[in-house]
Amino acid sequence: MQKVRKAVIPVAGLGTRFLPATKSMPKEMLPVVDKPVVQYAVDEAFEAGIEHIVFVTGRNKAVIEDYFDLHPELIGTLEQTGKKAQLESLENLLPVAGATSFIRQQSPQGLGHAVWCARDVIGNEPFALLLPDMVSFGARGCLAETVDLYQRTGGNVIAVERCDPAETGKYGIVGRGEEVGSGFKVTEMVEKPAPAKAPSNFYINGRYVLQPEIFALLGNQQRGAGNEIQLTDAMVRLAQSQPFYAQPFDGRMFDCGSKEGFIEATIAFALARDDMKGPVFEMLQQFVRSHERREVAA
Repeated sequence: MQKVRKAVIPVAGLGTRFLPATKSMPKEMLPVVDKPVVQYAVDEAFEAGIEHIVFVTGRNKAVIEDYFDLHPELIGTLEQTGKKAQLESLENLLPVAGATSFIRQQSPQGLGHAVWCARDVIGNEPFALLLPDMVSFGARGCLAETVDLYQRTGGNVIAVERCDPAETGKYGIVGRGEEVGSGFKVTEMVEKPAPAKAPSNFYINGRYVLQPEIFALLGNQQRGAGNEIQLTDAMVRLAQSQPFYAQPFDGRMFDCGSKEGFIEATIAFALARDDMKGPVFEMLQQFVRSHERREVAA
């Protein structure tokens, strides 16, 4: 069984749900507390043992590449002013030299096309895929749990969580088969099924370990929903010849591609920090009390 050494992080999306902020700023650079969204995905990848990250990027995304590079002027200023904590935080986020690659997706053609763009850098080995909009919150990162199951099963592994059974139409849903270790075998994958037709309420939450054969399928994959090349369609084809397993995440993923999920993630991460939880909790209580008073007055 080959080790999962490389990960793909697609960052070419336009971020239209966060306009006008994303008119000149990549959505992946929006901060959750004091770290950009993409940093959480990178940290999660390295925690899971990933050695090399392939960013699939696009126009107006050069700031992401600059973010993961040295900033001599800033470092010099921090050293001169004695700001050791800030300097250490910058040093900790910097990947090892040569541990990142940046590939252009010249036009937005869907997640499947973005993954396919990374084929030459990934080569003939299994790889992880992290959707940066989905931010992992838990004792361990979601990808680490997913890789753990892969090391037991091989094949392809997708991370899942439970959703409200009435909301299966919002997600890619998997069918649940026999239990395997901490996960289960996937019997089918259905994109946004109606609740009455959903095989379960386990939805794909944006973390994958995939075999390299997916690239050949993506290369000739017909366009699907939204006239885009859909990753799920290619995975359904791959499942005809290779097993898929699902790892339920022992934590929670926040969808920071939506405004509600972004705000929720910011609150959750702030409350999880010793230096912020007290003031933030008090602020939330004051806001709720003020809101209740306004409603009573109305």
